[in-house]
Amino acid sequence: MSLRVAVVQFSPKIGQVKGNIDTASKLVAKLEPDTVDLVCLPEMIFSGYVFPDVSAISPFLEDSQTGPTSHFCSDLAKRLRCYVIAGYPERLAPDEQRRPVLDQKPYQAITEEVGANSAILYGPTGEFISNYRKTNPFETDMTWSKPGTGFAVLKLPQPLRTVALGICMDLNTQPPAIWTLDGPYEIANFALEKKANILILLNAWLDSGEEPEEAKDWRTLNFWAARLRPLWATTEELEDEGEDSSSSDSGGEQRQTSVVDATAQGHETTVVICNRCGQENGKTFAGSSAVFSLQRGSGRPKLLHSMTRKAEGVEVWTV
Repeated sequence: MSLRVAVVQFSPKIGQVKGNIDTASKLVAKLEPDTVDLVCLPEMIFSGYVFPDVSAISPFLEDSQTGPTSHFCSDLAKRLRCYVIAGYPERLAPDEQRRPVLDQKPYQAITEEVGANSAILYGPTGEFISNYRKTNPFETDMTWSKPGTGFAVLKLPQPLRTVALGICMDLNTQPPAIWTLDGPYEIANFALEKKANILILLNAWLDSGEEPEEAKDWRTLNFWAARLRPLWATTEELEDEGEDSSSSDSGGEQRQTSVVDATAQGHETTVVICNRCGQENGKTFAGSSAVFSLQRGSGRPKLLHSMTRKAEGVEVWTV
């Protein structure tokens, strides 16, 4: 059974929520009911992302299920009779918030937590399905957001079936871990363990800055594929890595071992990476939203579709 995915990529203006929603509304207006199964919008797409501190982002925090992102997703899902997911800055309830206190070592204020970098999913009748909080915060998140408690997996009707969710830095490693080709591959292994049919990643991923004359950020596309290695590597490759990483290095410390699940051999995962583009507070984003088909044991990742660095629009891809 085929999966029809609409990926929305554009450059939001920071703090201009209504204007950004108007932009997205115009982009998706061409989509007709029953023509797509899933619509994806990037991380914090209506608020913007690069807020310097708590006071800057606080006016744009949204209550889950009642904020502007929720209304947009619910209305669009109901109109198109499909699933819609988007990233947004969620306001924490008062009992979840943590105000800064002085840390005795190294005598710095502990991060203030007033919100969470979240993604919200709505279903074909406009109903709320799930809310996910980013597990691995990026440095920009650390000034205001509370980390989530782990990656999410959902059981949905066909053609989506088993869906894993992540946001941007969730694809990376959480400090102090340092990634090498041996791992760790947290979200890829999670998707493999859960036998996810689809992994959705909503990103505000920065441009690599390499080969700027190229329409697509190939360095970023290759990095995304590398971070998803357990979903496409052969069992033998991962076993070899596991054997290598189980031995002590010259300093006597052991490296992370990749998880190998023999029953997952041949399992195929569609990975949808929805990224924003444009510039914001001195940062440039990579665009290059993409869909990969990753088959365990194939030995190589397969890029099915991707957008360019600067493209603003909606692409509908059938997988």
